Amino acid sequence: MITLGGLLAARGLCLGALGAANPEPYPAPSSKKGLQVQMVDDAIALGIRHAALNFNLAQLVDPRGDTNNPGLELGGRTHRFQRGYLEAMDGQIRALSERGILVSLILLNYESGDPEVRRILLHPSYSTNCPNRLSAFNTVTPEGRAWYEASMAFLAERWSRADGRHGRVWNWIVGNEVNSHWFWSSLGLSTLEAFAADYERTVRLTHRAVRRHSEHGRVFLSLEHHWNIAYPGGKEGQVFPGRPFLEEFCRLARAGGDYDWHLAFHPYPEDLFQPRSWRDASARPDWRTTPRITFRNLRALGEFLGRPELQHRGSTRRVILSEQGFHTPDGPDGEAVQAAAYCYAWHQVAAEPGIDAFILHRHVDHAHEGGLRLGLWTRVPGSVATPDRRKPIYDVFLKADTAGRDAAFASALPVLGIGSWDERDRAR
Repeated sequence: MITLGGLLAARGLCLGALGAANPEPYPAPSSKKGLQVQMVDDAIALGIRHAALNFNLAQLVDPRGDTNNPGLELGGRTHRFQRGYLEAMDGQIRALSERGILVSLILLNYESGDPEVRRILLHPSYSTNCPNRLSAFNTVTPEGRAWYEASMAFLAERWSRADGRHGRVWNWIVGNEVNSHWFWSSLGLSTLEAFAADYERTVRLTHRAVRRHSEHGRVFLSLEHHWNIAYPGGKEGQVFPGRPFLEEFCRLARAGGDYDWHLAFHPYPEDLFQPRSWRDASARPDWRTTPRITFRNLRALGEFLGRPELQHRGSTRRVILSEQGFHTPDGPDGEAVQAAAYCYAWHQVAAEPGIDAFILHRHVDHAHEGGLRLGLWTRVPGSVATPDRRKPIYDVFLKADTAGRDAAFASALPVLGIGSWDERDRAR
């Protein structure tokens, strides 16, 4: 049997130099409340217990080997990483984790303006025609795989240290909404089976790196809310339904030696411009037939994952809701509807013990989200995402896990047309 040590040694990576894995147990935050953070100080003031941060691999790697940048030797080559980007991320991660906030890192691979970085990191099947310049990770070519392995080893060691001097990352999310890969993790045109095989290889490499440095760090797949249908805005080979993709991934993982991957899910409302997810007609109770899984039918996700064939050593995979938000509709009651949508979702999540985190997107309205206004804050007119004014959702978010929750949430009940939260299945 080939051991992890043997695999690392074969790659030229010295176990002794890396040190033993941090045995610290996985945290148990007091709340599921989380946020994709833009303003660290404001996020801390809001009392979040979970934070998600984007991390762009293309900003990390230094293929030219500047000796002023830190490095890691792998396969007889020293791979160096951009000091400025690392230290900027350290500052955010450390400020959050030092306050007991559990940090999730969303690993992304944007198309770089640097031709050498593009050559190394872009997946060989990446299409420059994809809309958001996001590539699947290149773990195909020998050089691309070496850079990915070295990057993950370096990051996992840096952000799993017992002294926490750079900050602590617990959750590592590989890519974004990969069942709609053309938009968020491009592999050109691909079959479901081919993409699942490519993605599983990358997730396994990530898991190996994380577990080398943290005995209880977690690695997550990322899926959006289309479940038994594919995203209607995509074409064949660009998008897949989440359920068969997850089943194929699980089959491949078992075939290669199963490991404890988990799921980062995005249960946005069926129409992102209509925040009243209690009205989602395509969110049905049965996971076998429902087109989508949104906040209305979250229970279906837990029932699906609870099946023995999806479990790992008798335990159900954990779920974090790592990105979802609620649009502010036009009209005088738009902000009240947005706030009510969060209150409804909070109660839906609270009822699901298999969900560990509810991480809201986004902190401030953003100019480049197709007209969506998802923030706790409005933005300054003419800016991209400069905070201007707190919306009513800010107050309900602040109080969601406090003794003041019921009073703060009371204004949402008439929006749903119910008298108590126990009646939320009858909302209209």
